Amino acid sequence: MKQQGLLIVISGPSGAGKGTVCKAFLERHHEVMLSISATTRLPRKGEKEGVNYFFKDHDTFENMIKNGELLEYAKFVDNYYGTPKHFVYEQLNMGRDVILEIDIQGALQVKESFGDGVFIFILPPSMEELKRRIIGRGTETLDVIEKRLENASKEIGFLDKYDYVVINDEVGNAVSYIESIVTAEKCKVKRNKDIYKNFSGGMSYDDRSTAQ
Repeated sequence: MKQQGLLIVISGPSGAGKGTVCKAFLERHHEVMLSISATTRLPRKGEKEGVNYFFKDHDTFENMIKNGELLEYAKFVDNYYGTPKHFVYEQLNMGRDVILEIDIQGALQVKESFGDGVFIFILPPSMEELKRRIIGRGTETLDVIEKRLENASKEIGFLDKYDYVVINDEVGNAVSYIESIVTAEKCKVKRNKDIYKNFSGGMSYDDRSTAQ
């Protein structure tokens, strides 16, 4: 029986490099799927339905919320963004791992509705390095930088809600750590209960537990 895929939820403060790490991971693992969000904003030039986003009108999106069809959602500048359950579950049931790169609040919503995910928090080596990275972008004022650092400190306070922490000192190292986490998760007994049948005359792990 094919093992169900893993939902790998990756978060971290702005400047931690989570987007870069996810991109590098996916470049190494083409079999892993990046989750596609639904949104009510209009498509930008070059964006494609079902590739960049699932584009929905407001009424459709709000019905998805009411019907519990989203793992998480949020509203920014009058537009909704969210993660459709159907797409994620479809991929997982096919045995494909799915990466969901998302902010902390979204990740906590996902944890409530899908606690069996693997939750990974990406951190920079230090707050000093985080500040250096944000300043290095050269796109934000000092006031915005200070607000980002303040938000980062608050976000790090949610670290204990995650299963793993990865320090992004170097992208290749961070990707290797995530690969190790995924390998370890796939070897967990709870994800391999059907293997027990090969050593117990066809009785599953759950059957044995019930019999006892």
